[in-house]
Amino acid sequence: MNNICKIFALSTIALIGAASQAADWSDTSIGYRYGTSFAEPVNANAITKDIISLNHASGYKYGSNFFNADLLMSDEKDPGGKAATSGAQEVYVVYRHTLDLGKVTGSNYKMGPVRGIGLVAGFDYNTKNDAGYNSKKRMLVAGPSLMLDVPGFLNVALLGLWESNAPYSTFTSVATPRYNYAPHPMVSVTWGIPLAFTDMPLAFEGFASFISEKGKNEFGGDTAAETNVDMQVMYDLSGALGAKPKTFRVGAEYQYWNNKFGNDNTNAYYKGGALAKTWMVRAEYHF
Repeated sequence: MNNICKIFALSTIALIGAASQAADWSDTSIGYRYGTSFAEPVNANAITKDIISLNHASGYKYGSNFFNADLLMSDEKDPGGKAATSGAQEVYVVYRHTLDLGKVTGSNYKMGPVRGIGLVAGFDYNTKNDAGYNSKKRMLVAGPSLMLDVPGFLNVALLGLWESNAPYSTFTSVATPRYNYAPHPMVSVTWGIPLAFTDMPLAFEGFASFISEKGKNEFGGDTAAETNVDMQVMYDLSGALGAKPKTFRVGAEYQYWNNKFGNDNTNAYYKGGALAKTWMVRAEYHF
């Protein structure tokens, strides 16, 4: 747990450093999520998790940055070790940079519903101390993105993924050398759209990732294409608290994740844990 907290703290320091750079606009927040029906492969239990998030988005002359670090804390149904009586802890970090080609070249790429074209690059990083797999995921991503002309934003990207892992089993005490999966594509959709028609300070936000199979896994088994859709409706209650708009937000979130991490949910070995249908409550403080 100490190592995981250190990683989360280092991510925070990195975010503060990034936020200190000149930006045309920026938004930084601390969030909390809670749900009781999370799923993990090779685990038949519905798992309760508390999630603390640090999020930063900003725009500058030539593009935008997105950073998110989640600290996920499971209950005892997802144990943090072979003989643990408490839950596992995980840190999952995502960073994306989008270079706006229109801003770089001075050209207008607007056409029909598309307002701009971008080039996306970034990484995913995770570490977890669960009883079985102990994931140490590293992933690089890169590819083009279409930025659609809607209120708020709606971006559709086709990204190449270069992913590896080096798990350690606490049951067998066997460490697997870092293994590189086959490079594979992902269609990524991200959005944040105000629901102005409601005459309420509501917004519909989220992401959807459609990821192809990635060849054999590190144990020689086949991987499966995965779908991960995470969406929320958020209410801005800042006005009721006398704060500036978008300072305090609360809402409901839903995640559908099939073939989680590329594990085939139809395979009985995964005990149904490769399919998650998870409702959450969510709260954010923006500063």
